Amino acid sequence: MLQNRVDPFGGLHAVPQRGAWFGNKGCLHDQNGRVRRGHAGRRWITCVTAFRGRRRHPLMQPGCYTELFFHDEATAYAAGHRPCAECRYADWRGFADLWARVHGETGAAAIDTHLQATRLEGRNRRLHPLAADQVPEGAMVADAAGAVLRARGGWWRWSFGGYAPAPALTGRVALLTPWPVAQLMAHGLPVQIAHLPGCGDSN
Repeated sequence: MLQNRVDPFGGLHAVPQRGAWFGNKGCLHDQNGRVRRGHAGRRWITCVTAFRGRRRHPLMQPGCYTELFFHDEATAYAAGHRPCAECRYADWRGFADLWARVHGETGAAAIDTHLQATRLEGRNRRLHPLAADQVPEGAMVADAAGAVLRARGGWWRWSFGGYAPAPALTGRVALLTPWPVAQLMAHGLPVQIAHLPGCGDSN
């Protein structure tokens, strides 16, 4: 089993769940398929799992980028990824246009540089303190037990197997989704969220 399933913190795991989204952040593995680094470069992207019939087997080939998989788009955003400008061009344009309106920057290079400064603090994830009632839907926060999603007016504990209802959070929380991306969510950025128990489909 390959170590390429991504949690909201950006950690890589060998679990059976594949997830709904594909992505990469450079070549993270060695010639034997063992993960040796957390990222390579600033371009962390989220892609669709099928595009123009492209297919590469086996996965994690020596010298190639590490194929990553995410439970849903909310997980990918929390982990610090943005939409791919090729296979998700329409999503990328919507993301980039909203970014320009909210943050005043244009172009993938500027966005990736800004994101890199806000998703990492040394080798660790940078967490942004925020009042719980200010966390936008689609964003995740970190607590002692892992990651919690804000969605459908409530809170949901994340796992590779799906979401479970979580107690309401109050006071100050540690925002896991990079702050500039959470700001886009507050301005209407659409976020695909996997099924929430008792809520029907969540997209």
